[in-house]
Amino acid sequence: MGCNISKKKEELFRISCHNDEIKVDIDGKAMGRGVYLCKNEQCLDRAVKRKSFYRAYGKQLPEKEENWLREKIRKEKNE
Repeated sequence: MGCNISKKKEELFRISCHNDEIKVDIDGKAMGRGVYLCKNEQCLDRAVKRKSFYRAYGKQLPEKEENWLREKIRKEKNE
C-alpha cells in the first residue's frame, strides 16, 4: 500500500475494513477487505499522505490505528 514492493506476508501488516470499521488485523484472519502495508514508518507515512486508505475504503485510517501501527513499527525496529 505504501511502497508497492512485493514482500512476504510475515513482513507486512494487514489492515481490514469490515462493517465500515478500519482495524489493524493482528492475526491476519479478520473478515473484510484487507490491504497490506510494510512494517516501516516511511510506507505508513506515504500511505497516509497519498490517502491510500481513503481510496481503498472510502475513509481514512483512524488515528488510533495509525498510532498503534507507528508504535509497533518503532518497537520492532528497536528489537
